[in-house]
This record gives sequence, C-alpha cells and structure tokens, in this order.
Amino acid sequence: MGHGRWSDRDWDSYATKNTRGKSTREIFNNASLKDDLNPRKIQFRESRDSKDNPNSTPIILALDVTGSMGMIAAELARDGLGSLIEKILARKPVSDPHIMIMGVGDANCDSAPLQVSQFEADIRIAKQLKELYLEGGGGGNHFESYNLPWYFAARKTEIDSVSRGKKGIIFTFGDEQAPPSLTKEQIKHYLGDTIPKDLSSAELLAEVSKKYDVFHVVIEQGNYASRDPKRVYDSWKQVLPESRIIPVKDYKVLPEILVSVMEVYGGKKPQEVINSWQDEKVAKVVKEAIAKVDAAGASAPKKAPAPAAKPKVVFTK
Repeated sequence: MGHGRWSDRDWDSYATKNTRGKSTREIFNNASLKDDLNPRKIQFRESRDSKDNPNSTPIILALDVTGSMGMIAAELARDGLGSLIEKILARKPVSDPHIMIMGVGDANCDSAPLQVSQFEADIRIAKQLKELYLEGGGGGNHFESYNLPWYFAARKTEIDSVSRGKKGIIFTFGDEQAPPSLTKEQIKHYLGDTIPKDLSSAELLAEVSKKYDVFHVVIEQGNYASRDPKRVYDSWKQVLPESRIIPVKDYKVLPEILVSVMEVYGGKKPQEVINSWQDEKVAKVVKEAIAKVDAAGASAPKKAPAPAAKPKVVFTK
C-alpha cells in the first residue's frame, strides 16, 4: 500500500466534516476492535515504492490508547495528522512518507492491545485513524505493551525502503514505563502467531531495528509520567539510548517535534532546526524534545543478545 499523494484540500475537507470541533467520544465512537485493524487478521502490511511515491519512507505512529492517553489520537484526528504530513512534505526530512497508525494498549488485560492500519500516503490514513477503538483500558502494572508494535513491524511489515538501504521509522507514544517482554501466549492470542518462547523487549528491539529506526515519545502530560517522570525515563534508558527517547511537555506540538527529530536524525544541526520554528513556544518545546537526539548512526539501540535462531512463525486464521 501507499499509493496516492497527500492533498491539503482533501485533509481540510475531511477534518472539517469529521473531526474538527468534535469531542474525543464523537470522533472515536467504535465500541470494539474493527476487523480491518485486527492484527490476528493481517498477514502483512506493505509499504511499496510506486509511481506516486518512488522513494517511500514507512513511518509508524504507535499511539497509546489507554485511559490517560486517548487525547493523543484525538489531537491527531482534529489537526495534528494533517499538520504533521504537511510539514514532512514541506520540509522534507524524509522522502515520500507512508504513514501507518497503530493503537496500543496492555496485552496483560485489554481486549485490543494492538490495532494496525495500512501504510497510506493520502487521506485514507486519516480515515483509518478515525477507525481506532479507544478502549481506554490499561492495567496497574506501570507499563503498556509498547513492544507489540516492534513485534508487528519486525515480522509483519514488508517495506521497499530497506532494499534501498533506508530504514523506516517507528515512534511509540505513551506516559508509562518500558515493558519487559511479550509472552508467547500473548503473541498467540493477539496476533495468531505460534512461537517457541517469550521474547524480551531487548530481543524485540534488536530485531525491529534491522528494518526501522526506533523512537519512544514520552508524553509528560499523561497521568503516570506527570506523577513519576524519573521512573518512566529510568526504565526507558534501560532499553533505548537517550537519543531515541523524546520528552514531550506539550502534545499539541507533536507535529513540529516529530519533524524536528527526523531532521536532526537526518543530519541537520539541532540549533538550525530550533531556529527554523518562528513561534517561541514551539521552539522552546522542540528544543527540550530534541536535546539528546543525534544524527543517524551516532548511537544505535542498546545491544541485546539475539535468539540463537529466528523462531518459526505459524500464521493461524
């Protein structure tokens, strides 16, 4: 997937009719997981080069949709998604963006801890964003299953950019600690894959990093991070280098932050990126968010022991 091109006119028309000025409940009124987004029913998602997008860059936005984090999806649906794509196309930190939206919950207790859209390059991604089921769950274990997107991206996406020597990008968003692992039972239940053993987050990160540059965005306005930010950041530093952990003090500035991260990671000097934002409030939030980001290759995800052999996956219906 990923044909077509983004149109500001299409976005303005769609958002005006469907999302702007509406409450989170009005935008996301689904009572359960949609079949089209159910990972058990998906064999692969594809980001393919095409005439419209000859140098595609797959970008995954994996949104925490538990109780304290639903505002992120709503902000993207109202204005943020259009603003993000418009800024990517205007500033060109990457070429030909193909956007995938994921919804993330807690595999220990939620009914739908992972939801997965197609990769899209036009208004279809906005329509799929609106299809998310905001379960509003989460448990009392101090983390959500932010590693489920890593599993799916590593094993269930096929992306042409890798054949050109270019990785995709995955951003997970949330306010809680890094999860320790995924059990083979969780993977079987929610994705339908049979694997021989549990997978630690370190193993999953090592695998997904072969195809994607991985970032985690800490939403400090979330309930958990606002109460105990040190615990949140300390846990993520055990998994990712600080250059891949993005602190966000104002989620309404997410489009500018994500574009800035991509620009710095692509080689631009941080101060140049900060100075490019005319709004002083935006520039301040961006400065704090990209303070530790390095150019590509300056720091890799923390090394983890890889499994002796890649587990064989059996797809079930």
